[in-house]
Amino acid sequence: MDRSSPKVVFLTAGGAGMYCGSCMRDNTLVRHLAARAWDIELVPAYTPIRTDEEDVSLDRVFFGGINLYLLQKFPFLAHLPDGIFRWLDSPAIIRRATANASIPVDGRLLGEMTLATVNGEHGILRKEHERFVNWLVQESRPALVNLTNLLIGGSIPLLRNRLPGVPILVTLQGDDLFLGQLIEPWKSAVITRMRELAAQADGFVTFTNFYADLMADLLQAPREKFHIVPLGVDAAGTEPRIPNPERPPAVGFFARISPEKGFHHAVDAFLHLAPLPGMEDVQFHFGGWLSAQDRPFFETQLGRLRDAGLEGRFVHHGSPDRSGKAAFFRQIDVFSVPAEFLEPKGLYVLEAPAAGVPVVQPAHGSFPELLHGCPSAQLVAPRDPAALAHAWREVLQSPGRGLSLGATGPDFIRERATAGLMAERTADVYRRVL
Repeated sequence: MDRSSPKVVFLTAGGAGMYCGSCMRDNTLVRHLAARAWDIELVPAYTPIRTDEEDVSLDRVFFGGINLYLLQKFPFLAHLPDGIFRWLDSPAIIRRATANASIPVDGRLLGEMTLATVNGEHGILRKEHERFVNWLVQESRPALVNLTNLLIGGSIPLLRNRLPGVPILVTLQGDDLFLGQLIEPWKSAVITRMRELAAQADGFVTFTNFYADLMADLLQAPREKFHIVPLGVDAAGTEPRIPNPERPPAVGFFARISPEKGFHHAVDAFLHLAPLPGMEDVQFHFGGWLSAQDRPFFETQLGRLRDAGLEGRFVHHGSPDRSGKAAFFRQIDVFSVPAEFLEPKGLYVLEAPAAGVPVVQPAHGSFPELLHGCPSAQLVAPRDPAALAHAWREVLQSPGRGLSLGATGPDFIRERATAGLMAERTADVYRRVL
């Protein structure tokens, strides 16, 4: 254990009240590093974070979403006293403002705000970046700064000037997906600026070689600056699955319910599976965060299930907490999130094996690396509902096979993908750059 470690500040990004995979992963990492006696602070940006475990982040927010929005819409507000901005950055105020929020995504505004954020002290958000760097210099005094993504890296040049010699690491876990939402001319301008910021970072952390290669190419950054750290989950308290002949067999989907996560592909696969011989009783269970923006998409998918006469064969679990998620895994026999995009991480594909549930995933993105060597995992062709349904059927038609497959999952997680291992490998990277 590191009995006297250098001070680390980890800047994470809140998800406006939703369970966010990146901030959940960051929170788990920091919690396990702190348990290993690292002096580390988890600092929220944009909004407070929401996790399904103990929240170890500081009770303050930098680059508060309310301030960013107001400054973008009304630049003259930058001349107001700092006290007003600090008040608007209050976690309580931000939580109240984002509770049950239904905020439409305007492509132009999103592009303008993103460019202003990465422009740092050269843009209209200069005071926000100065406030963060002043806190680091005057109060926190870190020996190392770790940013949760490069989109939040507009402060890097200021950090270089105000904290000379302090290494800056950037964890990359979805930057390309966000960039894909931007429209021109902002998208090209943001990418150009991010390449400039990447040149000033000391290194990058990713969870797979696939994503390191993708981001090295996008950012035009040397591949040798990338450190691969295994993605890990905290499986403490996970109960082993036991047979339950009283419930019907079930397939499960648990992630943000959206087109990007491929919920419609899971629906397609269930429509293929449901009428097959021997599958007449199979149910479809699903849960995860559902935004107001994605609700019309969700209702359309439910309509497709109802139109196929499957009203009594699907169960929506909402967005449960940690115990609710554990209960969800106990009610299914095979798990899939057939993501449309090339997933940079995907905690869910590790949570299912940890709970003893076989996994079927598309053979793209980070999934092949994350699940390599997992006996309870199977990869199928991407965006192929018939192939997904066939793989589900192979597991479901023999309950004993599904249980025996699933029983291998926890051992795989203990050997390859625990939160403790993720923390140890991250600590190795920190020592290297320090």
